[in-house]
Amino acid sequence: MDTQKLKKYHLHIYHARQCDPKKCTGKKMARFDLARLFDKVQKIPRGSILLDPMAEKALSPADRNEQNITVLDCSWETVEEVFPQLLRLQLKHRALPYLVAANPVNFGRPFKLNSVEAFAAALYILGNKEQAEEILSKFNWGHTFLEVNKEPLEDYSKAKDSKDIIRIQGEYI
Repeated sequence: MDTQKLKKYHLHIYHARQCDPKKCTGKKMARFDLARLFDKVQKIPRGSILLDPMAEKALSPADRNEQNITVLDCSWETVEEVFPQLLRLQLKHRALPYLVAANPVNFGRPFKLNSVEAFAAALYILGNKEQAEEILSKFNWGHTFLEVNKEPLEDYSKAKDSKDIIRIQGEYI
């Protein structure tokens, strides 16, 4: 078995406390000790992969050597305030490729992933399908995300690099 697939990634969330606590996937992940919540961007670990929908580079298996993945759990209005702070940190900004949300709020909408879906997609692409399944198992709709996106996730996980991800994404859009 490939030892790379056994690697556990550390998951981090910048949480701006702007969502409904009952629906917040980030808070639920933290309750199950699957991710760490931060209320200050300065606490995000240096060198972390930041899942950034505006990044110039797509996340790919070439990013497997990193150990930390971070998502932003805030409104789009706050993103405008937070991004200048993030640019000062030493983070690896990466965009996720085309995937469809399976969460109850944005079901079927492309690119509208919540925090746990974004983490699961990143983990799958980076080769840790088991950790992706583990974090999604805490949500009754979690398995649906992997079912709906099975083909693209498999294809993305076999890509060489960011350019390859973009090429594969073109087959799904």
